[in-house]
Order: sequence, then structure tokens, then C-alpha cells
Amino acid sequence: MTEPLFFKPARSLTVREIVQLTGVEPRDSSSLDRRIHNVAALDSAGPNDLAFFDNARYLDQLAATRAGACLTTERFAKHVPSRTAVLLSPEPYPAFVAVSRELFAEALRPSSLFDAKGVTPGSFIHASARLENGVTVDPGAVIGPRAEIGAGTTIGPNAVIGPQVRIGRDCSIGAGSTLIHALVGDRVIIHPGCRIGQDGFGYLMQNGAHGKVPQVGRVIIQDDVEIGAGTTVDRGAIRDTIIGEGTKIDNLVQIGHNVSIGRHCVLVAQTGIAGSVTLEDYVVIGARVGINNHVRIGEAAQIAATSNVNGDVPPGERWGGTPAKPIKQWMREMFLLERLARQDKSGTTPNDPAGNGA
Repeated sequence: MTEPLFFKPARSLTVREIVQLTGVEPRDSSSLDRRIHNVAALDSAGPNDLAFFDNARYLDQLAATRAGACLTTERFAKHVPSRTAVLLSPEPYPAFVAVSRELFAEALRPSSLFDAKGVTPGSFIHASARLENGVTVDPGAVIGPRAEIGAGTTIGPNAVIGPQVRIGRDCSIGAGSTLIHALVGDRVIIHPGCRIGQDGFGYLMQNGAHGKVPQVGRVIIQDDVEIGAGTTVDRGAIRDTIIGEGTKIDNLVQIGHNVSIGRHCVLVAQTGIAGSVTLEDYVVIGARVGINNHVRIGEAAQIAATSNVNGDVPPGERWGGTPAKPIKQWMREMFLLERLARQDKSGTTPNDPAGNGA
């Protein structure tokens, strides 16, 4: 059995071309014609690979690297082996990403899993659906009545696009995903197994039973959003659920009904957002955060991983803990609890040798 390379570089670059692309500074001109075919980690890079270094913890790997070229800062340049071309940058990693994007453009957006072009046999498209030229539909996909899909979009195998759904241009809808009651902008990536536009979780207790509350809103996903595998986005109950332009959502995130997420937010894996929450622009939510309903998180605020947010967070602040609070207050409280936990059996603390207790 052969061992496949799932992503092959579209081209190679000379060190000179990397300098022109990124604006980095070569340590000397003798290696400008050296050709770079790939990117790699320091410890696995070879003579035709580009690596980067910006963390002193890995100096041993830098000293031993066999990379053809390495992006690093002036501080660490003296540790790069003489066989490796040194490319200086105050921010090596963004430059490394720029080269990676140039070499591996196809990795930026999922393509057809069936290597298909156009509509494949075995897909099911309603006669009233409208697909622009250049749409790819993989086998098993279902596109419902009056749905509209823009040019350059790929619908993965067994994906389901519901009636009247609108999907813009150059999107990717992952295998096994479902989109109903949704309007999707351009260049949106929805990874496999997502559930978009299903009922929100709304019930009213009456006469000893949970009566269902109709969910009559939509999901609106603006341009350049990316949604990770297995994420669910409920449609609105009485207003739309909205995900703003450029927002990036990790795998296994739950977004409840009526939620409004601003532009360029980041939501990390296993976050759960209850109904009618508002996230303003540029909010960052760490992994496994829980946000209670009707909470507003202000612009550019950050929430630490595993926190539980029960109240509004002002713009620009960093909060954490359970319940979440300003990060400095949370850290002071954690430090105090740690001191109390060290109290010995006699009731003394490290700062109380007389035994007077805490």
C-alpha cells in the first residue's frame, strides 16, 4: 500500500521569491537562488524545506535543524546552522503562513471529495432549484426546491440543502451537513457534519408538559465565515440568528436561537452559547466556555477557556472563571484559595507560624 501525500505544493519558491513575497530580510545573498519546495517543523525539515523559529524553548531543535531556510528574529539568528539560509523578520510566523498559503493554496478551502466537476450522478436536485455555472455537487447530496447556489460553490457528499436556502459564491459545504432556513454569504466554509438552521431549543411548561415554542426565524451567515465540523447553529425563534462577517468557529460549538455574533469573532471548540446572546465584533471565546442566555459580550472582549458567563462583559475586557469575572480578580481569588488549601492540620498557614489559623 502506498503512502499518499494529501497536499502537494502547487509550486516551488526560491529564497529570493520568499523575500519578495513576505518582505523579510535575508542574512546574506549567497542562498537567494536556493529553491524551497515545502514547509516543515524544525526537527523534520530537510534541505528543500522552510521552517520558522520564535520560541527559545526549542533552541536545541534550531541548532540541529537541516532546513533549507529558516524564518527567525535577529535575537535567534546566531543559533541557526550555517547550512540554513537565515530570513529575518520581527514576526516569523506570519511570514511562514504567507509562504504556506502560496505553496498550498488548495488547503485553504475544501474541494470535492469525489474529485468532481459539476453535478454528479447520484445527487438529487429539485427541478426548481437554481444553480449558477461552476457549482459542484458530490454524490448523495440533496438540494431542495427553490434553493439557490452561487458559482464556484462545492456541495459535499450527502449534504442536504433545504428549500429556499441561499448559498453564495465560492463556498464549501462539508459532507453530511444540513442547511435549512439559512442565508449564506460568499466564501463561507462549513465543515462536515454541521447542522445549520434546525429548531432552537424552546419550550413552555404548561399543564405539566413542555409545549413547543415555534421557531420562525432564520440563520444568516455573512461573508468569509468558517464553521468547524460538528457545530450546530439553531435558527431564530422570533428574530434571526446571525453570524457576522469573517467570524471563525471551531468544531463542536453550539449556538442557540436568536444569537447575534459580530464580525471577526473567534469561538473555540465545545463552546455553548444559549439563546439571545449578543457577541459584538472581535470577541474571542476560549474552549468549553458556557454563556447564559441574554448576555452581551462587548467588542474585543476575551473569555478564558472553561469559563461560565452569566452576566454582561464590558468591551475590551478579559474575563474568566465560574462565574466569569475580570481576569485579575479571578486570578487573585484563585491564589487566595490555593493558599488556604495549603493550610496544615494544626490550622496554620505558611505565613502564620504561630498557629493562629487563617
